[in-house]
Amino acid sequence: MKTMKENTRYSPRKLIRKLGLGMLLAAVIQPASANTLREYKSHQLLDDKLVIQTSDSKVTLTPLNSAALEVHYQREGLKQLPSFARAGDPAEDLQAQLSVSEQALRYSLGELTAVIHKSPFAIEYLRGGETLLAEEHGFFANATMRGFRFALQEQEKLIGGGQRVLGMDRRGHRLPLYNKAHYGYSTESEQMYFGLPAVMSSNKYVLLFDNSATGTMDLGASEKDVMQFEAVAGRSAYIVVAGNDYPKLIENYVDVTGRQPMPPRWALGNFASRFGYRTEQQVRDTVEKFREEDFPLDAVVLDLYWFGPDIMGHMGNLAWDKSAFPQPVKMMADFSEQGINTILVTEPFVLSTSERWDSAVAGNALAKNIAGQPKTFDFYFGNTGLIDVFSEDGRDWFWNIYKGLKEQGVAGWWGDLGEPEVHPSDTVHAVGMADEIHNAFGHRWAQMLFDNEKSDSPEERPFIMMRAGFPGSQRFGMIPWTGDVARSWGGLKPQVELSLQMGLLGFGYTHSDLGGFADGEKFDRELYIRWLQYGVFQPVYRPHAQEHIAPEPVFHDRKTRDILREYVKLRYRLLPYNYTLAFENSQTGMPLMRPLFFENESNLALMDNKDAYLWGNDFLVAPVTDEDIDEVDVPLPGGVWFDFWSDDRYSGASAEIDVDLKTIPVLVRAGAFIPTVADLQNTRDYSSAYLRLDYYADDSVSSSRGYVYEDDGVTAGAFAKGQYEKLAFTSERKGNTLHFAFSRSGDGYSNAPEARAMDLVMHNWQQAPASIQLGDKTIPLVQKQNQLTDHTAYYDKRSKTLQVKFPWGKQDLAMAVTL
Repeated sequence: MKTMKENTRYSPRKLIRKLGLGMLLAAVIQPASANTLREYKSHQLLDDKLVIQTSDSKVTLTPLNSAALEVHYQREGLKQLPSFARAGDPAEDLQAQLSVSEQALRYSLGELTAVIHKSPFAIEYLRGGETLLAEEHGFFANATMRGFRFALQEQEKLIGGGQRVLGMDRRGHRLPLYNKAHYGYSTESEQMYFGLPAVMSSNKYVLLFDNSATGTMDLGASEKDVMQFEAVAGRSAYIVVAGNDYPKLIENYVDVTGRQPMPPRWALGNFASRFGYRTEQQVRDTVEKFREEDFPLDAVVLDLYWFGPDIMGHMGNLAWDKSAFPQPVKMMADFSEQGINTILVTEPFVLSTSERWDSAVAGNALAKNIAGQPKTFDFYFGNTGLIDVFSEDGRDWFWNIYKGLKEQGVAGWWGDLGEPEVHPSDTVHAVGMADEIHNAFGHRWAQMLFDNEKSDSPEERPFIMMRAGFPGSQRFGMIPWTGDVARSWGGLKPQVELSLQMGLLGFGYTHSDLGGFADGEKFDRELYIRWLQYGVFQPVYRPHAQEHIAPEPVFHDRKTRDILREYVKLRYRLLPYNYTLAFENSQTGMPLMRPLFFENESNLALMDNKDAYLWGNDFLVAPVTDEDIDEVDVPLPGGVWFDFWSDDRYSGASAEIDVDLKTIPVLVRAGAFIPTVADLQNTRDYSSAYLRLDYYADDSVSSSRGYVYEDDGVTAGAFAKGQYEKLAFTSERKGNTLHFAFSRSGDGYSNAPEARAMDLVMHNWQQAPASIQLGDKTIPLVQKQNQLTDHTAYYDKRSKTLQVKFPWGKQDLAMAVTL
């Protein structure tokens, strides 16, 4: 950070951007405890921070980037914990300017400005001269509670809080900040597995309460114009992030909390998973059934029976039950030969009846009781201790188990019950009591796995699926899911809302147990098909459920299998598109599932929509969440859209889409390039040597662009190492001619195709073209589709599509299609 200078010539009138704001601040600031009104005393620039002394606390403002600021209130005698949310140090080239007047300090980072009013002390945040957010009372603390109060603006909407089923706008709710299982939830839930103490405002800021302790987030529930964060202990700090639009806001936010690294490509494939596979033979038979039924498969997930014959008494063994799995190493090696990865469930609980209890005690791996002995308590699975992932001994003991399993051939980790599901308040961890760090337990567990994987296998991308965490856990590669959802229509309904809410605050891979997990008396074919159809257009394709109804499609009736086989294969054909979404997420934090209001940021009504979403930039998806539906009213956020199945054209505010059991509403943006590859059995065989591009032509679109990101699918940091290719496509309409350009960038990667067989399919093409020119070659039309070869084209007047085949080597290409 460059040296900041003070400017005492700053005019105090410019501090008050809204009429009467200073008077308003003075009027509304009331003590939330026994505190008196806070007053400014002095300030200094210390290293890269602005440090202010007030009448009751020290306030440190740390610039994190040009649009983000950490504000940390510290009072003598008030214990502080380190930040769990922040990813690292601020950018070194950040410039900040401080101006001082009699009434206020003005601290400007570029995109975000903090105005520190001296009397009474309060901080106001501006972007472009307009107030984004202002402290009301600001910081408060007493013997049992600490937190912050902020003023809410009249029309402001608030998204956030993580996993809750409440609707998109959470304003008016008082939400517990305590990660907690909600078994069998459906259409309502105020408290779930993965809460986030953060909100995204319709004013385009994110406010993050960087506190891991038990608490509450009151979003105008108790007082309609006040947003209050409360906690029983923990760090008394918050982070404000601004952005000119929502994508930029997200990018600025993940710059502070950390970007999600790209997962291995196989994470985007199909998973076989249930609660649970009881024997090695059952797992082998299941994998074979996928092959027999011609369903692609990339991973098999083993729940808790891999280390014990039943539910009770074995948690913490974390070693193969050899009576049920006699040759696990050979089993995993056989699967690996087929391109199938093995994922094991693990939990942070070690039962006192488990085989590793004595080892955990001897290794000082467990959290303690008040007397300093391993803490034990009863929960559903038996009498247990809890691994202390906050202690070095606990992390080392736990990792040694993972390391041994990895050496046997395990490819990925599933961390379950990591809220933790049961966490007595009198449990003592290395950094504090349970209620101080409860919400960061899963975060620290994921970090332990990620850091050790990175150290042991720096060239590989880990797979880490976790049920709970904290803001910033995405930087450890965490892939969350939405917990033990009811196997019902009510369970399906909130899945879009849950993934959108999490994705907007960094967790772009949040997904559901497809088909529903809990209960369900008998198989509901329609519900099951609808859930797995939706699954194609969400981050991880993982059907998972209690075993009395098979979660795997291969074990159901022929009609169900035939419908879903095509959807699973479509998931694989879309790998170039989906993998590019994963790349975008790793670079900017953009979620894979995106809310409709991204398309029209001025339309606050779109912010409330929780039933439809964008899959990447170019698909609009509206899952069917009611039975016996033959038509769905799909909201349109503007522009022209085409039905993915029929090519029907839609525009306006909404579209009535006909559906049957084989289809859900999936629309494609006019002007979009949708890349696909040929069918494949799993991602090991992935190649873009054949690449189909479906282009959706429309007179409303004069130009458009798209691209595909390609690398080897396994190397960590491939993009930063230059081991990638970007295949870019553009279109531009000039008169009656549509011009296409195809270009490549990047240094390439192992097994990259030297040339690609391209199949460009233009939709909504109303007549045969007068000419097609590819560079200096004229492309002739053939009479039948089966006559297509390189450098030929075919026009289908029934489907109104024009198909052009051509090879594409390393050179840039230009094509002109004239009507």
